Amino acid sequence: MGSIYLIRHGQASFGADDYDVLSPTGVRQAEILGSHLAELGLSFDRCLAGDLRRQQHTATSALAQFAAVGLPVPTLETDSAFNEFDADAVIRALLPDLLPEEPEALHILRNAAHNRGEFQRIFALIIERWLTGTYDTPGLESWLGFVERVQAGLQRILEQADNTQKIAVFTSGGTITALLHLITLMPAKQAFELNWQIVNTSLNHLKFRGREVALASFNSHAHLQLLKAPELITLR
Repeated sequence: MGSIYLIRHGQASFGADDYDVLSPTGVRQAEILGSHLAELGLSFDRCLAGDLRRQQHTATSALAQFAAVGLPVPTLETDSAFNEFDADAVIRALLPDLLPEEPEALHILRNAAHNRGEFQRIFALIIERWLTGTYDTPGLESWLGFVERVQAGLQRILEQADNTQKIAVFTSGGTITALLHLITLMPAKQAFELNWQIVNTSLNHLKFRGREVALASFNSHAHLQLLKAPELITLR
């Protein structure tokens, strides 16, 4: 059987003006991942990433560790199907209807870096509404539209693959969640409960034969755990 490794990007710049930049910790996580995989002798036949900077930078930082020890590195391909959903757009679209129930929500979101727990609570409420489709607005990518986009990316991989290939996809937590939803048939809300646990640079292993795909492992981050440095295990 073939393998697809879904790799979440390293820690981004949460609370900064531009989230789509790896933090110094995020760069280190990606380098640790690459070194770990190189030590295991795991080589890839193809490597893909979305076109977001945090995804691309994670890929190049990890793959550089393969090159450093003389292992072959396939050309990094870009497929925007594996981009994260636009969380900022979802928040802007759905927040107004939430404010009557959560009058402090805007303040909490504006000060997210200083109150991560409350940010997560409000963000989870917004995502629950997005998943229902009830609050869809023109121009906003719906949950169903997002799932269709991600599914199309997976199908393109499968159409071009043979059953012996190992393929890496550097992507994001929401994208991994959509694929879990598709492959395991778990409800979207349940899939997002797992989403909140996906560690930066974790490995999520899919096995495939033809068009049949199964989940082999979820959220593996042994490469970080082995270093016994809790500050390297991050969720955003």
